[in-house]
Amino acid sequence: MEKRGIYQRYLNRFGWLCVAPSIVLFCAFMLYPILSSLYYVTRRWKGMSNTFIGLGNFARMAKDNVFQNAIGHNFLFMFIQVPLMIFLALVLAVLLNQGIRRFRGPVRLAIFLPAITSLVVVSVLFRVLLQANGMLNNLLLEAHLISTPIGWLNDSGWAKVTIILAMTWRWTGYNMVFFLVGMQSIDTEIYEAAEVDGASKIRQFFRITMPLLAPVILFSAVTSTSGTMQLFDEPNILTWQGGPANATMTAALYIYRQAFFINADFGYATAMSYIVVLISGVFAIVQMRLLGDRRSK
Repeated sequence: MEKRGIYQRYLNRFGWLCVAPSIVLFCAFMLYPILSSLYYVTRRWKGMSNTFIGLGNFARMAKDNVFQNAIGHNFLFMFIQVPLMIFLALVLAVLLNQGIRRFRGPVRLAIFLPAITSLVVVSVLFRVLLQANGMLNNLLLEAHLISTPIGWLNDSGWAKVTIILAMTWRWTGYNMVFFLVGMQSIDTEIYEAAEVDGASKIRQFFRITMPLLAPVILFSAVTSTSGTMQLFDEPNILTWQGGPANATMTAALYIYRQAFFINADFGYATAMSYIVVLISGVFAIVQMRLLGDRRSK
């Protein structure tokens, strides 16, 4: 028994030794920044300058029109792009699960490919397509659908449309994979019983597929909402850091610019980050409550 106890202690120490590097990295790059942010949020921190201002950073946000507009842009993208993307992902998942029989693998890969494509490649592709004399404008002009080229990247309204299109193109296939896996896990006997009872395909989708797919839809909605609130890459690269005239400026991009470019004020940037986290948490709770209650019914 004594030898067994010594061996067990040896295994425990060896186990802690194996996970020690991960714990150190987590504490250094995750836990410490989170805890230190509680200190920065009450400070006006500009390099060597460190002044305690209490809740002054939050009061400053109430007067910062650029930040408020940036949050509004996040909401706009979220309320338009997320439902559109989830709808398209559901439609594609249904087609791949029931409609498309041949070449299902290559089609699935082609739809999922944008999610793993480098953002630099995506930005170059969209810039080539959406220039004033780009391929898309030329096609629309030749089809006589427009009389003058559309400023996809230079007009404030069309720049928002461009961001929505780029996000939808990039992440629809990613969510489609989750829906497809969820649909394939549903027992086919349920659909066979529904067909015997005379239920149509549409009725089966809304009465069987959607309720059983609710956890996957919830996961997709929560992660997509959180990702939209942290939107940074597309407006930073496609529209040159939130242009034109901050028309596509998002909260994450504005926080980045405040921390490293405009004022180099880490305290103010940290305070804005807390607001974004709070908003994301509220939306996650609301979505979980709504979809959870719908599932229970």
